[in-house]
Amino acid sequence: MSTGRLVAIYVAPTGGAPMEARERVDAVAGAGLDGDRYQRGVGTYSGAGSKPRDVTLIEREAIEAVGREAGGLDVHEDQTRRNLVTEGVALNHLVGREFRVGAVRMRGVELAEPCVYLEQLTGVVGARGALVHRGGLQAEILDDGELRVGDPIEVDG
Repeated sequence: MSTGRLVAIYVAPTGGAPMEARERVDAVAGAGLDGDRYQRGVGTYSGAGSKPRDVTLIEREAIEAVGREAGGLDVHEDQTRRNLVTEGVALNHLVGREFRVGAVRMRGVELAEPCVYLEQLTGVVGARGALVHRGGLQAEILDDGELRVGDPIEVDG
């Protein structure tokens, strides 16, 4: 079993709204994080595609690497528009796999590749290209439960 941890939680009440940091949030199975745009069905990509988009995750290590490798590109965690920031777990390997964040079971659905919208909202030119293949993970929430900053992330196998 490999273990990482949840280091930050963000939600946005509507599409395009600034991300708001939380210390804790309720995860709703099949819907999303309480108070987040996707749980409310008002996100920019709500209803887009047939795959679940309950929650998005990104590695803190990937964000830090962008700053080092892309000429000091200054991308803040909240600017990635991802809900959960992790440490110590390779998210790209979780596509099609179940894992736990605290007591909440999730399933990785697909990589969350960055889009033009990211650069439009943040004004950080080059962020999209720098985050290709390390823009995080879209996941389905399988169990209701509370997520807290500091929760362990456990992946079997």
